[in-house]
Amino acid sequence: MSLTPEQKQFYENSLSMARADLEEIDRSIEEELAKVRDRIADLQEAKKAARQMYDAACLRLGVPNELAAEEGEEDDESGF
Repeated sequence: MSLTPEQKQFYENSLSMARADLEEIDRSIEEELAKVRDRIADLQEAKKAARQMYDAACLRLGVPNELAAEEGEEDDESGF
């Protein structure tokens, strides 16, 4: 069964619109991923700063650093 010119035009328009929708969705996904990556980087920097303060406080107080001990255990379990 062949398509009439009107049917062919309809499907060509549908194809074009669907492709444009997919491209827009891909752009939106990339924008959202960039925001998430930036937020994760900010959180990692904040965690690093807090960890440095924690490590220094343990050192100044002369108390054991449980976080360092926990990380050592995690490293042993993961094989690193």
